[in-house]
Amino acid sequence: MSDDFFAAPPFSPDDALQRAQRELRTLGLTPREGRFEKQGIPVARVDIDGQTLKASLVRKLIRTPEWTERTLKGNAALRQFIADVKKCLAASGDQDD
Repeated sequence: MSDDFFAAPPFSPDDALQRAQRELRTLGLTPREGRFEKQGIPVARVDIDGQTLKASLVRKLIRTPEWTERTLKGNAALRQFIADVKKCLAASGDQDD
């Protein structure tokens, strides 16, 4: 049996971008002009940058956002980014559950 049997699948930026967009829409965010918004306020943005994703999350939900950028190089980093978006929405009290 090969040692690669339990290895994680390789990171695909195209698939990861589609997954991120789907997850962000599931959270109730609306895609607009390359970013995702909640009631007209920017929350997150995700784009392909070579073999990685460039993801940004606002520090506070305000009309003129300050972005915190990070580079996502794997599926675990993408899951952490989505979890951080959920925390941001929960902290603002705007998440519908």
